[in-house]
Amino acid sequence: MYKLSHKSETKLQGVNSRLAMVVRRAIEISEVDFLVGEGRRTVERQRKLKAQGKSQTMKSKHISGHAVDLFACPNGKISWSQSHYEKIADAMKQAAKELDVQVRWGAAWNVPDIKKWKGDMESAKWHYSNTRRKQGRKAFIDAVHFELHGREM
Repeated sequence: MYKLSHKSETKLQGVNSRLAMVVRRAIEISEVDFLVGEGRRTVERQRKLKAQGKSQTMKSKHISGHAVDLFACPNGKISWSQSHYEKIADAMKQAAKELDVQVRWGAAWNVPDIKKWKGDMESAKWHYSNTRRKQGRKAFIDAVHFELHGREM
């Protein structure tokens, strides 16, 4: 069982309380330790990220405090292994289900409420990527990103 660091808790300041509750519950049940990389952003920060190509929009839910980026941290170091992010997403799904919060994952954009997905989050990511491929479009995988969606907005 893991818990959020003081620095991660600080980064949850300004984040919608329901999303913050999901993150706090997810860390308790996650198979992979993680940290909150980013919560609420200023417009200036979003503009900079967009200019650097690290974000695709100025309409980010980070600006309103309705999104978080969670970074996998097994063994105390940030990892970019997709399998770690799928496990974090599984924990976020379970936490969202327990707390009845509608959350969308940035690696499965076409699943508006991960708690209703009938499989693991690896299959949700595959479904999204496959759907985009069939449309002749590239999938935008942002596996660190989780946001409130639908009725939560």
